Amino acid sequence: MTDNAVQFLSRPIAAQQGQPLRVAAYSRIAEAIRTKLLPPGSLLPTETELGTMMDVSRTVIREALMLLEEDGLTRSRRGVGRFVADTLPRIGIEHIRPFDQLLGGPDSDIQVKRVAAIKQPASEFVAPGLGVQPEEDVWFWESVLIRDGEPVAHLQENVAQDLPEAAALLDAAEAPGLPAQTLLEIFAGLSGSTLGPGECEISLSTAGPSRAKLLNLRPSDPVLVLTQYVRRNGAPVYLAKCLVAARAGHLSVIQSS
Repeated sequence: MTDNAVQFLSRPIAAQQGQPLRVAAYSRIAEAIRTKLLPPGSLLPTETELGTMMDVSRTVIREALMLLEEDGLTRSRRGVGRFVADTLPRIGIEHIRPFDQLLGGPDSDIQVKRVAAIKQPASEFVAPGLGVQPEEDVWFWESVLIRDGEPVAHLQENVAQDLPEAAALLDAAEAPGLPAQTLLEIFAGLSGSTLGPGECEISLSTAGPSRAKLLNLRPSDPVLVLTQYVRRNGAPVYLAKCLVAARAGHLSVIQSS
């Protein structure tokens, strides 16, 4: 690793208000990858080395690295270490469906428990999915999806803050007497034009300490990661990541010719 990369990673980390430290660490490493201070295919420093450079705990670094791998920016080789991905992830577009509808189905309703609805800087993963610049503020919604009294999924949704519907989305989120909904459900109801096209990518990961608490899981428990991109009028408008616990059971993929 070059001296420039070490100097960049060693700059003090200042998390924004309401932003977990793991996200700030993720953003710092992701920016080093995007600017090629950490070149494609290069070996990353160890968790201990990164923690020392960034002056954060190994737990923070471990969760940041987990997020980087989920988002396709890094890859692991057992017994060797973690590497920067050879190519940055493609953002593709195909299908759209709110995750609470996907997990609820015709025989079971999903309760949406809102954890956060705030503005925060777009990460290196979120920014291209919304067509904004890294660190530009976006709306971030975090929810836990509960079915039959059990949490089955952790959902993070993002939209740009300068959308015409942004104020209406916030009003709908805070409307008294209405059940909580996912951001995509509300957005689709407000939108004056049809959303789409879209794509849902599927991968595997583990829950990690913070998300495990929300889902009543162990940090090492496996989860399915569903990443959803949505466009409107040809432009990226919505990005979500949903971690689904094994207790959610089977998921159906609707296919058409």
